Amino acid sequence: MEKDKNKRKLRICVATCNRADYSKLAPIMFGIKEQSDGFDLKVVVLGSHLIDDYGNTYRMIEQDDFDINTRLHTIVRGEDEAAMVESVGLALVKLPDVLNRLQPDVMIVHGDRFDALAVATSAALMNIRILHIEGGEVSGTIDDSIRHAITKLAHYHVCCTRSAEQHLIAMCEEHDRILLSGCPSYDKLLSAHSKDYMGILRTWLCEDVKSREYIVALQHPVTTNIKHSVKMFEFTLDALITFGKRTLILFPNIDAGSKEMVRVMRKKGIEKNPNFHAVKHIPFEQFIQLVAHAGLMIGNSSCGVREAGAFGTPVINLGTRQTGRETGENVLHVRNADSQTKILQALQLQFGKLYPCSKIYGDGNAVPRILKFLKSIDINEPLQKKFCFPPVKECSSQDIDHILEIQSALAVDLGGTNLRVAIINMKGEIMKKYVQANPKTYKERIELILKMCTEAAAESVNLNCRILGVGVSTGGRVNPGEGVVLHATKLIQEWESVDLRTPISDALHLPVWLDNDGNCAALAEKKFGRGKGVECFVVIITGTGIGGGIIHNNELIHGSMYCAAELGHIMVSLDGPECTCGSKGCIEAYASGVALQREAKRLHDEDLLMIDGMSKSGEAVSAIDLVCAAKLGNLEAQKVLKTASCALGVGIVNILHTVNPALVVLSGVLAAHYEDGVKEVIAQRALPSARAVDVVVSGLTEPALLGAASMVLDYATRRTY
Repeated sequence: MEKDKNKRKLRICVATCNRADYSKLAPIMFGIKEQSDGFDLKVVVLGSHLIDDYGNTYRMIEQDDFDINTRLHTIVRGEDEAAMVESVGLALVKLPDVLNRLQPDVMIVHGDRFDALAVATSAALMNIRILHIEGGEVSGTIDDSIRHAITKLAHYHVCCTRSAEQHLIAMCEEHDRILLSGCPSYDKLLSAHSKDYMGILRTWLCEDVKSREYIVALQHPVTTNIKHSVKMFEFTLDALITFGKRTLILFPNIDAGSKEMVRVMRKKGIEKNPNFHAVKHIPFEQFIQLVAHAGLMIGNSSCGVREAGAFGTPVINLGTRQTGRETGENVLHVRNADSQTKILQALQLQFGKLYPCSKIYGDGNAVPRILKFLKSIDINEPLQKKFCFPPVKECSSQDIDHILEIQSALAVDLGGTNLRVAIINMKGEIMKKYVQANPKTYKERIELILKMCTEAAAESVNLNCRILGVGVSTGGRVNPGEGVVLHATKLIQEWESVDLRTPISDALHLPVWLDNDGNCAALAEKKFGRGKGVECFVVIITGTGIGGGIIHNNELIHGSMYCAAELGHIMVSLDGPECTCGSKGCIEAYASGVALQREAKRLHDEDLLMIDGMSKSGEAVSAIDLVCAAKLGNLEAQKVLKTASCALGVGIVNILHTVNPALVVLSGVLAAHYEDGVKEVIAQRALPSARAVDVVVSGLTEPALLGAASMVLDYATRRTY
């Protein structure tokens, strides 16, 4: 205890150069300030923070109640390539005196700006430990070179994505000096979305503004091709003027080419156009509210591919400035934005769309991880960096506890009887499962889904699982692109035109994928089961109803109206039993659990079901009683099962003659009882060329849950476009 009292505070110096990097550094600075018993915070402000033309943004640092220890005027005006080089040189001249005076133990540097390179160079040459925020990312411009140069100067690395972490490992950085924390700005983003926002919208736009009915535009020069980027900005403004929506446009940053872009704005009369409101700077907390509720964000700012994804805001990313960034599905790339028409078409495609929120860049818990990482730094260990040559096995870097969180999915299966939620990892292992009876009403069902998902998400922390997203498997016809259940059969009541994606995404701040339970079973077999490595196969689910999914050329088939693979409703008789869909003679009317229960009740009422060896329970008869009776030799029960197998087999023959799969997987509780009958029908009725198909019973115990998880695990882990 006495030793802890005498332990010196860790002196942390944070250098901030502009409004963008402050939005990432501020949450860390607040965290350091709150833990003043362990840290001594020093703040150095330089770069465009101190320039009037860019809003004198150092004032927002003062408004946040931080003491600025040093202000360094380091920008040489000119806004061209030479001015950027001269600005770096001026900063290098001024920084040594500041660092000698402050004597920091650790210098925190963010990102990829030329100002940050000057700070990192000075600190490295003065033997000061450097912690670099957002290293390892790829954006596609000169910023990449600067970012990677800072990485090689830095001693510790805080990255935002798994891909960035892998890049750092490939760059030979020490694994135990890399922290995958997520982006610090997400700690504010994910808590700010629910706050009152209309006052902010009115302040920066107009009194009658409405959510989702305006555009946020933010475009910067590309320093490696200034002439082209200025021309592209001109096309952007022309397209926005023609599009005619109210637009909040921010002035570009201070990079070479910004002066020319401002001239274009004034030439087009943007500041006088009633549809535009041009500003130099907006406080970050207010800016994210404006982005969150915009109908669209356009430009080439990293905010579009990073922060906007947290809210599912539609984004048009122009040109090459963010080419290498990982993006959510909300981003539409216009790589070669060489005409007004092309940009205008993109505006028409994207404006007002709704996308699931994405947590590629963070889960809202970055700052606690970073503070813990800072506390682990031993300032008495040797300063000299070590490099790992060659890079070692994948995913070998460690988080602060030296334990990698397990990438996992939250899977939801909404069936005719039960509602189930599970935490499932990349290997298809169910870490935890929750089961409740499926409520009969829409309101109760939605409330229960959100309650179970929230509980599972909270429990995932204790299981050391990082939830990447939510996958939902549900009965009925589903539009997976919109995340909407279009309609369902009578098995699930009040389940028509239901937007499932929005409430779950809003409640959990996670991306949400949704599909029909049969399609999910096919995805499960493709990733974890019998269909692994098979290009064309069909899955038939036999349960309360009959469903299925078709994989053709490694892709799931949905059809033009999302009713492809409604295999349970293939008609095998013109005048058979009535189906839950309202038609007659469907496979489901013969072979589903509901159909078998109907026949079991008929036999029971005729006193033909019970035979010696069966015990009478006081409960209503079920499909299980019919199966048991058949196993014990009940001829009537056997006849019912044979008819069901035949109906299923005939339906499968029709499928073989339509899509010609290499494999048929029978899944669900009744699959094993139908296998022999189905094979017999295929042998008797299929064309000779189709009889060679393999018919197997699934080895998966939870196909719907595993399929729901596979949507998340396959999609959320391949986000590089």
